[in-house]
Amino acid sequence: MMIEEDEGPRADERIEALIARLARPHRSGGRVIERATLLAAGDDFGAALAWIEAHGGEPELPAAEPAARGLHSARPSAESNRPATPLRFVLPTAHSR
Repeated sequence: MMIEEDEGPRADERIEALIARLARPHRSGGRVIERATLLAAGDDFGAALAWIEAHGGEPELPAAEPAARGLHSARPSAESNRPATPLRFVLPTAHSR
């Protein structure tokens, strides 16, 4: 089900219900939701990300891989310099249920 932009408060409530259903507790005391879970939910991924950002959610980036520059290591490429896609998003404790 796609969430329409013009639904206003109802769309916000739908997204909040989706996040509450899919998120799980995080060690910080807040809630965490996986990017893959949001994509698999089938709702409007962009609207869900916008809701998370508007409510103080932060992307949790994957740990940086150590740079191995040995004789047989891969050469640096433009792809290795691109920022990593966050794997999950952490919501503050205000949105814990």
